[in-house]
Parts: sequence; C-alpha cells; structure tokens
Amino acid sequence: MLFNSDARGDGCSRTTAGPGLTRFLAGFALAFAVAGCGPSSSLAGPAGGDGESPGKAEKTRTVVSKSGYDVTPLSKEEVARLAKKLDPNSYRVTQHAGTEPAFCGNLLDNKTDGVYACVVCGLPLFTSDHKFNSGTGWPSFTREIDPAHVSRKTDASHDMERVEINCARCGAHLGHVFTDGPAPTGERHCLNSASMKFLEKGAPVPAESQPVKLETAYFAAGCFWGVEHWFERGPGVLDAVSGYMQGSAGKPTYEEVSSGRTGHAETVKVVYDANRITYRRLVEAFFAMHDPTQRDRQGPDVGTQYRSGIWTADGQQRKVAEAVIRELADRKAYGEKPIVTAVEPSKEFWPAEEYHQEYIARTGAFCHVKNPW
Repeated sequence: MLFNSDARGDGCSRTTAGPGLTRFLAGFALAFAVAGCGPSSSLAGPAGGDGESPGKAEKTRTVVSKSGYDVTPLSKEEVARLAKKLDPNSYRVTQHAGTEPAFCGNLLDNKTDGVYACVVCGLPLFTSDHKFNSGTGWPSFTREIDPAHVSRKTDASHDMERVEINCARCGAHLGHVFTDGPAPTGERHCLNSASMKFLEKGAPVPAESQPVKLETAYFAAGCFWGVEHWFERGPGVLDAVSGYMQGSAGKPTYEEVSSGRTGHAETVKVVYDANRITYRRLVEAFFAMHDPTQRDRQGPDVGTQYRSGIWTADGQQRKVAEAVIRELADRKAYGEKPIVTAVEPSKEFWPAEEYHQEYIARTGAFCHVKNPW
C-alpha cells in the first residue's frame, strides 16, 4: 500500500514522483490504485479466495461509560441476532415497545441484592440499591446505574407525552421515566420485568455484563487498511489503529517505511475487551484474514513492510500465538506450504498518518483482507 520509488510491480500504486506529489497522491488518490487496494468489485483474497469489498461506511466510535462499561451502540444486525434468543414476551416488550400487565412481572417483588441488566445485550442498567415499591405494579428505580447506560426519548403514543427509556447499547425498550419519584432524584424509572435479567450479588457475572478489561494486541498482515477495518468490527474490539512496528527508526513516516530501509512492518494495534473476546480469537481472526505462507508480501503487495507478524505484549500472548501456529501446521491448513508468520516481542508502536486511519470506511475501497468474523 505504500508508495515506493521503484517499479517492482507491487500491489498498490507505485510512483517515481517526488515526496510532495507522493503525499498528495497518498492522501487523495490511493483509492484509485490499480492493484492491491483500490475501488474494484473483487480481488483475489488469501490462499486464492475471493476478497471482500466492505463498502463505504463510517466506523462506529467506541464509547465507554464513566463506570467502565462498553456502551457503543450495537449494529442492527447484532441486535437482531441477540433478540432471536428472547422468549416471545421479552421480544415483544424490548423490540416492539410493548408493556407487560401490571403486577405480573417476575422482578416486581424481587428484594435480593444485585444488578438488573438488559435482557438483550446484558448491559447493567439498575441496581437493587435504587429500587423501591412505587405501588404501580412495575419494578421502579430512582435512578440508573449510570446515566450513559439508559437513553431517553419522547414517546407521544396513546394520546399522551411520556419519556421512554431504552438500553443505550442495544436500543431495547425498557419502560418510561416519570417525575413523581422519591428523593433524592424525584424520578420513577418504571420498568418491564421482561426487559431485564437479574444478576444476584456474588453470583458469576456473564462477560457481556462486566466492565471492560482493556488489553492490547499487535498484528501485521500486509496492507493495514483492510486489517484495521476488519479488526475494528470484531465483537469485543474497542479500537484498531494503523501504524508501524518492529523497525529501527523512531517516528517513521509513510515514505520512510515505504523505502524498506527502516525495517518496520505495517501493523494494526488492536485494543480489546478481554471479557468479551479472547486473545486466541483475535489470533484466529488474524490467520483467517490473510495468507501467512507468503513471505514479505501479501498478494500483489511486495516488501518487508508487508510481512506477516504477531508482535506479542507478553509471554502469555506468545504462547497462544505459537500454539495456534502449531495447530494450523499440524492440520495442514495451508497444505504443504509452511507458515512464515514471525512471532516477536513487540517494540514501540508508531501510529500511521491520519489519512491511513479508517481508510476503507471513509473511501469504500477494498483490500486483500477477508472478513474473519
């Protein structure tokens, strides 16, 4: 993907133009490259498969609440997948703004200490500390566990105006909030039992209901546009950043890495919630994205900056990476071709220039990388 001053037939556009023109082309015309990464409808993917054109779409920014939970809005597809697991009543209430009959909810009289989480996505919403008996027939709370976990909007149905409350992460309908509650908030959050699941204090907490556990991983799989794009969309991945690693120079530039003289590899830094996705799953996705049998290249992109590598943050990551490689080799996942992926302790990560970040999402371009999810 990086410009170079030679004509080796590398996958992404190469030019003999000077640095000024190179930067101009890099920032504004990379989407029109004639090979590796560009605006075509198809491209040969790893191991002879077909590439995937993700289309132009903005990346959803990760949002973490003050209490430490990932409240990034889920996609419609993910919400639909989660909602399929609900019983008919919970589905009606959460997906179609239904209301259960008064005094019928199974959580109305629950007095056990614990947390009330969204029945769809598991985000903690309310706690027993703020629960009170409103006499209305529905579970009632004076406040949310965190204001960022519950969204509000005007509900003008039934010839009245009310404030509807929904799960901030998945949009599930929860109930309504009124201004006739007790001190100190003066609010009554009126909930449907069918919209929540109760997590008793001291009991195991499912991963989707835990605060984020931030960890970082580094992967090099050729052109970092597509690697960043698909890692960003992994469940439990909070951020993915294109950059350069494992080289000798500090603060390398696009042109310097392109020359091949600094020893850097195009790398993606992946920040993830270890409670929601494992490092092993990320490694498996990495191998599904590209062809690890190609040395110092990926498809038409040629050069040491395109080498396949896993740069480990600690010994445990190294063990996992090496174990996955052994398993792939043992079952001949790539036939008789040896896996050439390097596994090395990570050096300093240098973010790439801004125009490389979210490149595919911004331009609709494609790259050699496959969707591993």
